[in-house]
Amino acid sequence: MNAALVLIAEDDDEIGDILASYLARGGFRTLRAADGQRTLDLHLSARPDLVLLDVQMPVLDGWRVLAELRRRGTTPVIMVTAMDGDVDKLMGLRTGADDYVVKPFNPAEVVARAEAVLRRTVRAAAPARGAIRIGALDIDLDKHEVTVQGGAAPVPLTLTEFRLLAHLAGAPRQVFTRMELLTHCLPEGDALERTVDSHVSKLRKKLEDAGVADVPVNVRGVGYKFGGRA
Repeated sequence: MNAALVLIAEDDDEIGDILASYLARGGFRTLRAADGQRTLDLHLSARPDLVLLDVQMPVLDGWRVLAELRRRGTTPVIMVTAMDGDVDKLMGLRTGADDYVVKPFNPAEVVARAEAVLRRTVRAAAPARGAIRIGALDIDLDKHEVTVQGGAAPVPLTLTEFRLLAHLAGAPRQVFTRMELLTHCLPEGDALERTVDSHVSKLRKKLEDAGVADVPVNVRGVGYKFGGRA
């Protein structure tokens, strides 16, 4: 992880310098982008391991950049922004951010968040974990992919959505509380249980679009279980 490349998407030079300095002390390599389009260009050419993404940037704002990054794949993204409302945080997580840091921030905390997100990414891609095959779903824990039997391509899930689905499918008859799912599947430092609902809703919609209905299932007053034909 010490060799990980972090793309810092930030138009404020002072903030970018601070982040680059602290990340370098933590053993990371860094790249800088001062606008949204440059961020997307560097993402394609440099293939960073993590993106620190400001929201209010020139050319393309962070929301549009995040949406495009999620269309491309599962590169971890931490939003770093002055927009501190619950609605903004929910929007970031719903769009596919892996974590959300509010300005003004402690740079050392940002480095710690980056390390935590990358640890989860490494665990998600760890070898020799096999697969979960349940109902029409094939959940490949080695490749970090979910496919539907008969489908032509993997379901485009974010890292958080994949973790939620794999966690629920690992014990398909068990009902998990929102706090349990928050603890095991969502970003460190995220204390809003309702963000679980947002991620589950997005996950359910993607599975429905792929032909799998009623997964996950809401258990009123408790939380969620895998559901379906499990």
